[in-house]
Amino acid sequence: MQAALGLARRGLGRVWPNPAVGCVLVEAEAAGGRVVARGWTQPGGRPHAEAEALRQAGDRARGATAYLTLEPCAHHGKTPPCADALVAAGIGRAVVAIEDPDPRVAGRGLAGLRAAGIPVTTGLCAVEAEELNAGFLTRIREGRPLVTMKLATTLDGRIATHGGESQWITGKAARWRGHLLRATHDAILVGTGTVLADDPVLTCRLPGLEGRSPVRILLDRRLRTPLTARLIAGAREAPTWLVTLEGGDAMRRQVFVDSGVEVIEAPADSDGNLSLPAVLGALGARGVTRVLVEPGAHLAAALLRADLVDRIVWFRAPTMMGGDGLPAAVAFGVDRLADAPRFVRTGLAAAGADMLETYRRHS
Repeated sequence: MQAALGLARRGLGRVWPNPAVGCVLVEAEAAGGRVVARGWTQPGGRPHAEAEALRQAGDRARGATAYLTLEPCAHHGKTPPCADALVAAGIGRAVVAIEDPDPRVAGRGLAGLRAAGIPVTTGLCAVEAEELNAGFLTRIREGRPLVTMKLATTLDGRIATHGGESQWITGKAARWRGHLLRATHDAILVGTGTVLADDPVLTCRLPGLEGRSPVRILLDRRLRTPLTARLIAGAREAPTWLVTLEGGDAMRRQVFVDSGVEVIEAPADSDGNLSLPAVLGALGARGVTRVLVEPGAHLAAALLRADLVDRIVWFRAPTMMGGDGLPAAVAFGVDRLADAPRFVRTGLAAAGADMLETYRRHS
């Protein structure tokens, strides 16, 4: 199962709206117990992991044990159900990490295997499988993508000097790790302030992974981003979405569309800003399962205030800046400790001279 999870990770950022699944077929103990095939969800979501493994295995799939990171699909879509394919191939046993909560599946894949007389075991490495597909599961259960906030700060949580200088607080190793994060997410999201201050490109520029850049998403409620910004100027080379308020300037909107940008309208919240739950709901409706946010201080605060941050990836440089530096998040209304968003640290590692800390939302 650990091998299947490793295979599934290859699909992160490339298979949405589908889950990233891994499948390992192992021949029966009497035949030697060797691995006969490995499969993982292919770019675009098809072929599925099971179909890939069965194609490789051929007749050797008969009697084999299938290790699956997620319940096989049981519905007819663009491809036949994987549960039916496993039955037809004559596998002898299935070991499945977690069930698929998608209403089109939701236990029917496992039921189909059992109805065919195939023994099924569930729950092996379930925690790891849930984390691997947390984006897909969040979209199915909550209608929005998993939100990972990436921060690069000094030890005292500053993202720039009081004059706005921020390049580069962290070193090259941390920046490369940041690019790897982009490669494993479906989309990357920033606010207008970040575009106006830094004019980012938001692509993955790791050698060999240039083709794994995520969809670039810009929140711009008033359509004030200049057309010369690199995000807009390069919209025909890299998919770029702009989210703005409903009922904005139609002519200005069309200018962005003519530049190759997909414009998405969302309602306002009570303060006249974009409603972040509505924005994330719109992204989920378009199939996005994992979004990486590289926020300025205002967007970070807004997401934290709305309790929409599921994961934090925090790079800390071994420097101090003091109170005149710009904070990672502006004030967002925490009056009591009990009101502060809480997270659980899940990792701590060196990234060159910097430290990388990872957190998940406290359940």
